[in-house]
Amino acid sequence: MIDILSTDAVRVSPQIPIRVERWGGDETLTATVRRVEPAAFTEVSALGVDEQRVNVIADFTQANVPLGDGFRVEAQIIVWEAADVLKIPISALFRCEQDWCTFVNDQGRVAQRPITLGPRSDFEAVVEAGLTAGEQVILYPGEQIDVGVRIVGR
Repeated sequence: MIDILSTDAVRVSPQIPIRVERWGGDETLTATVRRVEPAAFTEVSALGVDEQRVNVIADFTQANVPLGDGFRVEAQIIVWEAADVLKIPISALFRCEQDWCTFVNDQGRVAQRPITLGPRSDFEAVVEAGLTAGEQVILYPGEQIDVGVRIVGR
């Protein structure tokens, strides 16, 4: 059983694969979603925030998994997967008008680029248009970053 945010639970359905890591062994274990429970419950986060959570019931695909009730694991529920996609760190994104944008290194100067995003996680997003593989983006752009500013360093 894995509890997840209710806002994430709407993307989870039976038979979706799960990767289980950091359970104590070296290999990654696999499982599939059996059921997403229909009722949410409130749990207080480590930051003291009330969160609505939902239990996801899964079955391991391997036999004789050496885990029991209450064991700590990290589970990744695979709600979307594709090969050969261009990804960008979320930390390189910002809103410009109604679009998403990023700052890129354009011949040693900062250029602003509108981009079209596909699926995203908490850490990265798929770039569907507006950026090509190999272009350098600026992570965590601060107020000193603006279009045309010379890029110094890396």
